[in-house]
Amino acid sequence: MLLNLYNLILFPWLILAIISFLFLFKVDAPYGKFSNKKWGFLVNYKLGWFIQEIISPLFLFCFFILGTGEKNFIHWFLISIWVIHYINRSIIFPLRINKSSEIPISVILSAIFFNIINGFTNGFYLGNLASFTNDYIYNLNFILGLILFILGVLINTTADNILINIRNENKGYQIPQGKLYNFISCPNYLGEIIEWVGFAIMCWSIPSLLFAIWTIANLLPRAISQHKWYKDKFDYPSNRKAIIPFIL
Repeated sequence: MLLNLYNLILFPWLILAIISFLFLFKVDAPYGKFSNKKWGFLVNYKLGWFIQEIISPLFLFCFFILGTGEKNFIHWFLISIWVIHYINRSIIFPLRINKSSEIPISVILSAIFFNIINGFTNGFYLGNLASFTNDYIYNLNFILGLILFILGVLINTTADNILINIRNENKGYQIPQGKLYNFISCPNYLGEIIEWVGFAIMCWSIPSLLFAIWTIANLLPRAISQHKWYKDKFDYPSNRKAIIPFIL
């Protein structure tokens, strides 16, 4: 039954990612500076963020553990880096922000929906269908994917640290400076894209590929939107791009 559901979901999930990608070029995603009551009543940011993000590792781990496939070091490693990412994302990251803000309920519900599907498809695949031998750690896919994943984590966390410091100063919106912010407006988004592209290369599976596609579909339009907002609000550096240095 779960295998049928898994197979049934994959293609519509790709189509929905494409629709979401096109939609976000028309409408600013109601996060942060774009948040408003038009998208439903507002919920405390830290609480809402925790609820929507913790779903991902819970569903991933649940369907992985329930799977009947062989589970070796590679399987557990892939599960572990996913869980660590989302523990940071759902618990550690929001607790580091002093400023209290709000998030629309529609954003929380849509994120819960995404994380349920994404956690299920990847957890089911790794728990039932993924066949890795222990020497897969020497495979080019694993090595390249791991390098990209680590690079993405470093870019993402460095950018987040700069944003957190700005927010905790309570001086309102400012132009982020330093590191990749000298070249692009959203290095945090670039880092996350690189992370999950790396994960997809390591897993070499359809669900992980769809996760990477969804990440791009969600973050690329948002980066362009954020970049435009900075340019409209500030005397913004003319050489700074949105998400890819010197290109976009």
